[in-house]
Amino acid sequence: MTGIKKSKYRKKDLGDPKQILDALAEISEAVTSDLYLDDILKLIVNVTAKVMGSKICSLLRLDKTNNELVVKATQSISDVYNKKPNIKAGGGIAGMVAKEGKPITVLDVRKDERYLNRNIAKREKLCSLLCVPLVFKGKVIGVLNSYTSKPHKFSKEEINILKSVANQAAIVIENFRLVVESKVIKEELESRKVIERAKGILMRQETISEEEAYNKIRKYSMDSRKSMREVSEAIIVSEDMKKSAQK
Repeated sequence: MTGIKKSKYRKKDLGDPKQILDALAEISEAVTSDLYLDDILKLIVNVTAKVMGSKICSLLRLDKTNNELVVKATQSISDVYNKKPNIKAGGGIAGMVAKEGKPITVLDVRKDERYLNRNIAKREKLCSLLCVPLVFKGKVIGVLNSYTSKPHKFSKEEINILKSVANQAAIVIENFRLVVESKVIKEELESRKVIERAKGILMRQETISEEEAYNKIRKYSMDSRKSMREVSEAIIVSEDMKKSAQK
């Protein structure tokens, strides 16, 4: 795998069209690259922080198992920020964005009671916040944050830029999830085929029913602390060796 390349542009005013195009092009290139997901998300927050002039830019992914937002990428080197507690969907600014699916801007998070980590914000000298949802096919799968160190009213252009980046990030995350799921499904189908073949061998060898053969494989799997696929593969190898010896 290739590493993350350094951004080829310096921080300029947000109004510079070339800077914005360079940033979006760099992110688009990463989306179609062979980088790992974590590397792509890290590149996205780094590039976004530069083009937005962010004090901190962070990407939080919605964990559906407990309905919480978890920090997955940030260019911040602060352990205090990076290890802050997960946020429940609906709670805090980020949680509200995840629940409602709409951007929220805050002039000063240190004074806004909706913001859950005001102590961290004061310690890290965070001020204004723009938080936008990561949306894929109408479903929110996370949020993207951009913080400033001084009071700042985010323009419509800035909101649209961050939304564009968030859309790119959502595509990356969902494509990666689909690849992982397809691999899992493929492995499950292959495991079923192996187990079915092993069951057939036991049924012929011991003249037992399909259910009995399955239970026998499962029991040995539990006793030996090996997967049913591993046990089944051993049965198949043993059968193949016997056939080979008889030739």
